[in-house]
Amino acid sequence: MDKQSVIKSFETHVSAGKAAFFKKYGMDFVMGQREGAWIHDMDGNKHLFNCHSNGGVFNLGHRNPEIIATLRSALDELDIGNHHLMSQERTALAQQITDTMPGDLNICIFSVGGGEAVDLALKLACGHTGRQKIISANGGFHGHTGLALSVGDAQYRDPFGIDTTNKIQVPFNDADALAQVLTPDVAAVILETIPSTLGMVMPEDGYLANVRELCDKNGTLLIMDEVQSGLGRTGKLWAFEHAGITPDMVVIGKGLSGGIYPIAATVIRDALDAIFKKDPFIHISTYGGSELGCRVGQKVIQISSDPVFLERVQEAGKMIREDLEEIQLKYPKFFKGIRQTGLMIGLELRDEYGGPALTKAAYDEDLLMIYANNDTSVIQFLPPLTITDDEIDLVMEKLDRAMNTARKLRAALMAKETGSRILRFFSGQSS
Repeated sequence: MDKQSVIKSFETHVSAGKAAFFKKYGMDFVMGQREGAWIHDMDGNKHLFNCHSNGGVFNLGHRNPEIIATLRSALDELDIGNHHLMSQERTALAQQITDTMPGDLNICIFSVGGGEAVDLALKLACGHTGRQKIISANGGFHGHTGLALSVGDAQYRDPFGIDTTNKIQVPFNDADALAQVLTPDVAAVILETIPSTLGMVMPEDGYLANVRELCDKNGTLLIMDEVQSGLGRTGKLWAFEHAGITPDMVVIGKGLSGGIYPIAATVIRDALDAIFKKDPFIHISTYGGSELGCRVGQKVIQISSDPVFLERVQEAGKMIREDLEEIQLKYPKFFKGIRQTGLMIGLELRDEYGGPALTKAAYDEDLLMIYANNDTSVIQFLPPLTITDDEIDLVMEKLDRAMNTARKLRAALMAKETGSRILRFFSGQSS
């Protein structure tokens, strides 16, 4: 099919709204060849350097050769596997993951995606504690599935009439607000270590340690959602390591797939396994922990946990920071600040119109960057962790030009009725 035929068929059979939107704003990009940091339009006339990485799915780039080789090899001997039976591949990946975790986070339960993994964590928290209330952060995002959706931001759940009974939200970075609602009937507190959809808000010094202490005093479980911040994104394998805490559960996903085979996991402390010891078949996931996916995940963990790899992430983060500060000096009224840990970066812009404006301007400069949907004044900047020095230079040149264009485009957006909701479809976040 030619490109226009694909777009027409997409409009008819997938999403008429998205097709109309992308056509209206001159962004009718259809994914074709992709490799490393680049995605090419199917007709070859447009290419994008991926500075969003689909929230961390492409931490290791598109079609990473090592990941591709791993999957090809696995296909010679494996298939999805059978969730009823014991599995060598699940065992190997589970041990590999838990060996990187602190304390007694020794048990790994696999899912297909992050939302499913969050669902498991929440229902396990309620089952283990006998309590029903869950606390999360305002503006956070944990997935589009049932329980995960119920603890996320209202704009994602209200259109579907999702029940939020026993769900409480408090501001991120406010331990005092948490303490006020942390009653004896709270089963768990769930937080993204760095809330991406909220605008890459960095946890303040001592905040997560305070949350851990409050949970301990109340007999409440602490669940850290590392779907986007984990697997080396912050320069440490797990972002919560920066805070020196041990969660009761850790949810991981996105990057564990290597961008090739969907897989996610909920890692739990030993004591939380009691409910599964009583009935080991009380929770199943037909495709969760697919043996093919587990083989891919093993290679991802091997690459991402390498100290040399993590040192490079930190080095690249410092280089990008220096370049961003120079760009900020050129456009101080528009580019207001930088939120950063490693290569998990948020660009603070002048106001709510800044993010949509820079998303469009960056696209026109062949950069895929997406604003934070729950704070549209912030652009999510998540380049592949494999980014090279030359690629950093290229991206910064393009970003400089995009900033200049965006500050002018912002005024045009302010005049539109759609305002900060322009580019809405480009803001699809998922755990």
